[in-house]
Amino acid sequence: MSRTVKGRYLSLAATGAALSLAVTLTGCGSLTGDNEVTLRVVAAEYGDNPQNSSAAYWKDLAAGFEKTHPGIKVEVDVYSWSEVDAKVAAMVKEGKAPDIAQIGAYADYAAAGKLHTADELLSVQTEADFLAPLAEAGKVRRTQYGMPFVASTRLLFYNEKLLADAGVIPKDGRTPWQPKSWADLEAAAKKLKAAGVPTPFALPLGREEAQAETMMWMLSGGGGYTDNEEAYAIDSAENVKAFEFLRDKMVGQGLTGAADPGKTDRQAAFDAFARGEVGMLNGHPTLIKQATEKGVKVGMVPLPTADGTAQPAMGVADWIMAFKNGHRAESGKFLDWVYDSKNVTAFTRKYDLLPATTSGFRAMEAANGGSAAQLKPFLQALPNSRLYPVGKNSWAGVSESVKQNIGRAVQPGAQPAKVLEEIAVRARAEDKR
Repeated sequence: MSRTVKGRYLSLAATGAALSLAVTLTGCGSLTGDNEVTLRVVAAEYGDNPQNSSAAYWKDLAAGFEKTHPGIKVEVDVYSWSEVDAKVAAMVKEGKAPDIAQIGAYADYAAAGKLHTADELLSVQTEADFLAPLAEAGKVRRTQYGMPFVASTRLLFYNEKLLADAGVIPKDGRTPWQPKSWADLEAAAKKLKAAGVPTPFALPLGREEAQAETMMWMLSGGGGYTDNEEAYAIDSAENVKAFEFLRDKMVGQGLTGAADPGKTDRQAAFDAFARGEVGMLNGHPTLIKQATEKGVKVGMVPLPTADGTAQPAMGVADWIMAFKNGHRAESGKFLDWVYDSKNVTAFTRKYDLLPATTSGFRAMEAANGGSAAQLKPFLQALPNSRLYPVGKNSWAGVSESVKQNIGRAVQPGAQPAKVLEEIAVRARAEDKR
């Protein structure tokens, strides 16, 4: 493993579709008659259509909580991932922060002194149940503020029929594809292109989740957003090499289709894969269901690395945080309810995600058949995965800079080293503030 890699990374910011809806469950305001408290909660959307919206989950969750906790009402607004972080930021700026937010980053709010610590909120049992790498990633200066909600890892997905028809794998259906290096990936993409596949390899570097696609390629090249001391190393030699490969071998040879990678969002790539138009792409567990429902037979393997040497997968998690609004005890009670094993399992099963708790991890490990079996490759990659540097209060701004600029690094004639240096210089400046 390269010396320039690794720090603790994590933030799942990535599994919802461009769907926005707000749902009011009960109550209004923050304090009603007879000292009844109403908790205001903001959550992210994980569904990809109105029928499987996260709003239904939160409605049931709140209703169950209210039955056993008289005097506490819960009011939830659900927004798409494309806007939920900005919604919370605007609320905080206006002095109207929610009591609880389930979003993509927490460190800047923690640094500003706006959040309760986990041990101020949770029971000992709940706090101890978090998977250790995720709990560690939720810390700022060794104190946990971010509580992992759900987790995921990323793998390379491929359309088995398209690869078989192109001669990449046998048509017997029994021989799995086992690419090891970027050269293997390039060779497969060339065969897919020759077979007429519109997009041999989808490369979504658009705003929706460019920071995730970027990190996957950095890790597979032996790099990462940070070095071993957790200083930003975005412009490392390993990272530059990864984007030179993408520019020259993938985009430059027409292996990423006609679309501009810098303008291609993750969900658009997922949709095209489910339509049978994409041979390969990096994906998370929710793509399994979306593709299989459309009749696509999916294969999944770790993303090949630069030279075939094993590298960690990318791990992601989304975060819950509680703002200092005078409702610490009530927020803590609701969060203990959120992390009850039955509620964690209900959510992860609904959206094919990984649990952030040890009890949930063990339950999924023990499960057989169905979606649990399909998720086990992701689950196995979780303990050693690398996370976004979400403990840095600069990360939100750095992530946004990646979203805005990284697409330029793979354009024909581009200079990846220059683009990565520009992002890195901003990142280091932000980190010193």
